[in-house]
Amino acid sequence: MTNNPKTDTTSNTQKDPDEWVSGDEPITGAQRSYLKTLSEQAHKPNAYAEDISKAEASKRIDELKQELGLS
Repeated sequence: MTNNPKTDTTSNTQKDPDEWVSGDEPITGAQRSYLKTLSEQAHKPNAYAEDISKAEASKRIDELKQELGLS
């Protein structure tokens, strides 16, 4: 039996943002809001940007969450 990546939710949730099919799309509204909040909490305003991709936003969110002890 072959694994189907579309139905295997464990592998999809662990996928590297650089491998996302939609990773090059613009940052989402939810990501924008969360990234803004985290960058303020971490006192790193340069971590926030309006013109980044969804994949880059995800990476920055993960980094800030780790820095803040939220992950």
